[in-house]
Amino acid sequence: MEDLMIYAALAVGLAVIAAFAGLMAGLLGIGGGVVIVPALYYVEGFLGVADVHRMHLAVGTSLAVIMVTAVTSVATHWRHGAVDVGILKTYAPGVLVGVLAGTLIAAMVKGAVLTIVFAAAAIAVSLNMLRGNRAFRLGTTMPGKAGSGVLGLLTGGVSTMAGIGGGAMTVAILTLYSVPIHMAVGTASAVGVLVSLPGAVGFAMIGWNMAELPPFSLGYVNLAAFAVLAPVTAVMAPIGARLAHRMPQRGLGFVFAGFLGLAALNMLWSLVP
Repeated sequence: MEDLMIYAALAVGLAVIAAFAGLMAGLLGIGGGVVIVPALYYVEGFLGVADVHRMHLAVGTSLAVIMVTAVTSVATHWRHGAVDVGILKTYAPGVLVGVLAGTLIAAMVKGAVLTIVFAAAAIAVSLNMLRGNRAFRLGTTMPGKAGSGVLGLLTGGVSTMAGIGGGAMTVAILTLYSVPIHMAVGTASAVGVLVSLPGAVGFAMIGWNMAELPPFSLGYVNLAAFAVLAPVTAVMAPIGARLAHRMPQRGLGFVFAGFLGLAALNMLWSLVP
C-alpha cells in the first residue's frame, strides 16, 4: 500500500509538471522538454533507475511527449497565422539530418554530455535574449537555403541530444535573424514536430536491448511516464499558444529568456556531486 501511495504521488507530481510544460510549450514554442527532461531525471533517480540510463531515458521520453505537445501547439499558432512556411521549407531538411546525427551521437556518449550540451546552448540563448533591443543580430533576414540548412542541422542535432524538441533553439536562431518573436514561437512549434517524431523513434531503437530499464520502457521511451505526461501537455499547449498572442513582443521574449536560463542552470546543478 505504501508503494502504491508513493507511485500515485509521483503520478500527480508529473501531471502538475506536465501542465506547466504544456503551458510553456504553447507560450514559448519550446515543446516542453526544458521542463520534462529535468523532472523525469529526478523521478528516475528516486525510482532507482541506473545512472547510466537516466538521462537517455529522460530525453527519449521527453521527445515522445513533445510529439503530442508540438502538434496541438502548432495547430493553434497556425490559426493565428504565426507559422512561416517559407522558413520551414528551407529549415526542415537540415533539421531531419541533424536529428539522425544527434541520435547516433547520443548512442555513443554519456548522459552528462547530453546535459552539458543542453545547458550550454540554453544559457547562451537566454543571455542574448535578455538584452532585449540590444540583443545581437546575425541579419535582418534568414540566410539562403544553404545557410538555413546548416542552422537546421545544428538545431536538429543539439535539440535531439538534449531532448528539448527543437523549439528553444529555433526561437533563438530565428530571433537572431530578426524574425518577430510571435512568428518565431509559432514556427518553432512546427519544428518541434520535425525533431520529436524521428528523435523519439531513434531513442527507442538505441535503447531497445538495454538492461536495467524500468517497466513499460520501449527502449529509451518510458510508456508509463508518457501516459501521464502526454494528455496533460496536449490540453495545456493550446492554452499557452493563445496566451502568447495576447502578450507584447518584448514581454514574451523576456519570459522565454528567463525560463530557458533557469532550466539550464537547474540541469547543470544536477551534475554537481
